[in-house]
Amino acid sequence: MADTITSLPNLLTLSRIVIVPLLIALFYVPGDAVRWISCGLFVGACVTDFLDGYLARSRSQQSKLGRFLDPVADKLLVAATILMLVAFGQISGLTVLPAVVILCREILVSGLREFLAGLQVGVPVSRLAKWKTTIQMIAISFLLVGDAGPDAIPIAGIGAVGLWVAAALTFITGYDYLRAGLHHMTAGPAKDEAEKAKDDKGDEPSRARASASTR
Repeated sequence: MADTITSLPNLLTLSRIVIVPLLIALFYVPGDAVRWISCGLFVGACVTDFLDGYLARSRSQQSKLGRFLDPVADKLLVAATILMLVAFGQISGLTVLPAVVILCREILVSGLREFLAGLQVGVPVSRLAKWKTTIQMIAISFLLVGDAGPDAIPIAGIGAVGLWVAAALTFITGYDYLRAGLHHMTAGPAKDEAEKAKDDKGDEPSRARASASTR
């Protein structure tokens, strides 16, 4: 039952994927009001990111399907929104750099998760990574509004600063994930070599006896 696609946590996760094409389409609609609608949709999607995990745990509806869909939905939402913000000039100049860092980190973590899944090793989400995600979502929300916000508040500037902060945390958490992944990548061969050396040491008396018998 927990694996059904119609469970509430999975439906909430799927809603984030459905929102992605809607957000993309709204970029092509002119008007300040549309920017606020885009921001509202994005914030709503971020709320479902919290709710689906909470409901899955509280209702004992954690499933393999949910564990697969959740990170996919998150990465589709963030990557598509950032790319559209860059394409429409709402992220420009040097602010493109933190956007690139965030996207590269998402690819890196996805690759590590896929590799470690083959080793049946999980990648736990650190508290710093959760802070990164929160700041990142807030920054993107501000950038979606951009110049459509009130003149007295530098909405776009706040979003840009938030994106830089998120990128800094992204770099740190990405390094932590990479270091953990490299540990598992190198643990296998090192263990094999240690076992081989142990076997070779154990075979030395046999080789010595064989050598003595030939003499």
